[in-house]
Amino acid sequence: MLLLGLVFYSCSLVKRVPENKHLLEKNDITVNGEDKNDDDHNAQMYQLPNTNILGYHVRLHLFNLATPNADSSYHAWLERKPGRHEFMQSLLSEKQVQRLGNSFIVSGFSNFLKKTGEPPVLVDLARVKKSRNRLYAYYYKKGYFRAKTAYTVDTLENKRAIVHYTVDTGKPYIVDSISTSIETPVLDSLYNTSKADAMIKKGKQYNEADFTGERDRITTYFRNRGAYTFQQNNVSYVVDTVNTDYKANVDIVIDNESVRQGDSTFIRPFKLYKISQVNIYTQNPTSADQSIDSVSYNGFRLFSTGKLNYRPKALTDAVFIAPGSTYADFRRVLTSRGLTNLKVFNYPTIQYVEDSTDVSGQSLITNIYLNPRKKFRFNVSADFLHSNIQDFGIQGSLGVSIRNIFRGAEILEISTRGNIGSSRDVAIKDNAFFNILEYGADAKITFPRIFFPFNTERVIPKNMIPSTILSVGLGRQRNIGLDKENFTGILSYNWTPLRNRHTAKLDLLNIQYIRNVNAGNYFNVYTSSYNALNEFAIKYNAPAQYFEPENPQELIIEQGTTSFITDVANNALPSPITADDKQAIARIEERRQRLTENNLIFASNFTYTTTTRENLTDNTFFIFKTKVESAGALLSLLGGSLKENKGIDVGARSVFNVQYSQYIKGELDFIKHFDLGRQKVLAMRAFFGLAVPYGNSNSIPFTRSYFGGGSNDNRAWQSYSLGPGRSGGLNDFNEANLKMAYSAELRFNIFGKLNGAIFGDLGNIWNVFDQETDPAYTFNGFSSFEDLAFGTGIGFRYDFNFFVVRFDVGFKTYNPGNPEGNRWFREYNFSNSVLNVGINYPF
Repeated sequence: MLLLGLVFYSCSLVKRVPENKHLLEKNDITVNGEDKNDDDHNAQMYQLPNTNILGYHVRLHLFNLATPNADSSYHAWLERKPGRHEFMQSLLSEKQVQRLGNSFIVSGFSNFLKKTGEPPVLVDLARVKKSRNRLYAYYYKKGYFRAKTAYTVDTLENKRAIVHYTVDTGKPYIVDSISTSIETPVLDSLYNTSKADAMIKKGKQYNEADFTGERDRITTYFRNRGAYTFQQNNVSYVVDTVNTDYKANVDIVIDNESVRQGDSTFIRPFKLYKISQVNIYTQNPTSADQSIDSVSYNGFRLFSTGKLNYRPKALTDAVFIAPGSTYADFRRVLTSRGLTNLKVFNYPTIQYVEDSTDVSGQSLITNIYLNPRKKFRFNVSADFLHSNIQDFGIQGSLGVSIRNIFRGAEILEISTRGNIGSSRDVAIKDNAFFNILEYGADAKITFPRIFFPFNTERVIPKNMIPSTILSVGLGRQRNIGLDKENFTGILSYNWTPLRNRHTAKLDLLNIQYIRNVNAGNYFNVYTSSYNALNEFAIKYNAPAQYFEPENPQELIIEQGTTSFITDVANNALPSPITADDKQAIARIEERRQRLTENNLIFASNFTYTTTTRENLTDNTFFIFKTKVESAGALLSLLGGSLKENKGIDVGARSVFNVQYSQYIKGELDFIKHFDLGRQKVLAMRAFFGLAVPYGNSNSIPFTRSYFGGGSNDNRAWQSYSLGPGRSGGLNDFNEANLKMAYSAELRFNIFGKLNGAIFGDLGNIWNVFDQETDPAYTFNGFSSFEDLAFGTGIGFRYDFNFFVVRFDVGFKTYNPGNPEGNRWFREYNFSNSVLNVGINYPF
């Protein structure tokens, strides 16, 4: 059967290959006797084999399924049986009968298969020869001027063929002498100050990429030092390889500037320009006055139609082209970026004109034109939701952004948000359809500078495009969990130390206060804890009054659960309790107290991110992010001025009767993408995070702890269902303070905008350096690496251009929560799989 399947598969591939033609099976490239089938060599081919996914030619099969000439087949069918055409005419007009051949019913599906599929790649000798010539050019550019290339076509059974390319590179040419011929003296001096950085070096193998790179380097270097009119085509090379014994003698030639004036052209030396004047033009769209308002500030001249609506410093701080400075391209780019980052103007226009008042002709006037955005922008959004909490929900927000609110390019954003939903959760007693509610309000103001009482220019100069964000938020939940009230306040500084490749963020103050309004609902929400406690109550014959009258097998929440826990602690049960069970019940109560207590988090954190990503289409890059956070340190400095907490931790300090959290937290996050060519990308992510409580705390607040599982984590487990350690996810919401995670996925195109992925996720969470002591929950050195959960799966993604909808199915490949010997592949089936729905890629 397997042999028959392989034969059928092989024949189906060449179904649409004409006689005496051959399907391209493979390009075999051999260079100096060594196989070279990497991306660089495949990029020289004018023909590549049909795409495949793990060896299966999906798109070719789709194309083969299509009817080649569906319209002609329809007309042949129409005339095949006498009277069929006349019968169709009796139902439809003749025009409709003819049009039916082009309809979706007849041709549409075949046209869809042809469009999404891929026709067979047939060996074309003309393209083969072009590929051979391109291989020769590829090695010629690398200094193999005497390379030889050839090809042969090896035909196989079932209309297939392999094309063999051979390259004999010969001996490469080496750069020997390097001389320069630069006619403009000032440019000759500039070149000599930078030639140590030249990409063309004596003794290095000839490579055309070095010559292109050196041309770019020279142009960039000159234009950043005043050579405003210098262009790349002003650099040329003379390379002598005649009778040099495989040596290349290079002459770098830079002629004088050719200037066109009217119908005539003349030659002159290049000039180095300075900026004599900077003019900034803006508008006041709210003013009906069309007169020009002008202001001079620190050498800048500002003009406005109507009264100038900005403080001069707010604009000039974003301009890096200063009067008296040397012309430089990078200052223009930096100025454009700085003005755009203000977010109160559309993309600026920056122009240079020669200053006619300078008799030397070496001065430029810079004109910057700013088109303000609308002062007010209203934001309205609405979404329909479905989650593990809500069966159905409607979420909406209403907000307004006010630009330039204090005339310093500040932006104030005020918004309100709300969510009403329907839930059948047994913990919710409200029987109305919309029985859960969440609402809140936020305010945020952004300053395009470091807002601080002291001057920070020396530490964070303005060319790092700094900004300050001050935000506050209030939120309230009803019939969701413990019905939390939430207050947040953040003072954050942001800047970019090295152009766009590095970003830094300092949250000087990150304050969060969480109040659990309905703490008595704990056992209704955390049913796993309740069920475990209830089993203990039945086992040890708890008093009947602790149970529901209608159901004597269920503890009353909250009267019965509290009484039973108190009896256990006081050894007041009618039946003696084992030490292990007493410890388990104490752990349940400890978790209840921790998750129902109010939290005050008074933290500071610093995040630094570096990336090599050029743009959104770049598929070969890395992103590295590190974050350090400290909570409670500032409050601890107040020391004795704070009251001792009256809560669960004796001797702990509190503010407004709330025990504040104290911990230090560090995170490392690394993402790497590899472009494998032909729309295949290998993406990987590694994460490590650790939060250590100290001083005023013996655990990490729930909102700042780690969890495992979910659409952006280990996709074989649902959110909060993985870990800690090998405990098996016994609680409803499992969290811990140590996390390790690694994910890798191969992404590929199936057809059109539909993409697929094969992924593997490895990781878990553990308790460490906190109050948890159970070895199943804690990290215990190298032995705990056996607790790493492994999930694998497949995914499908549809690209809507502006976002991607993602469906991933994860399978538990190795589950550390199972007993030893039953961890591998025991739940590798669809009944235990997890479907993840997400927007955009997980990393």
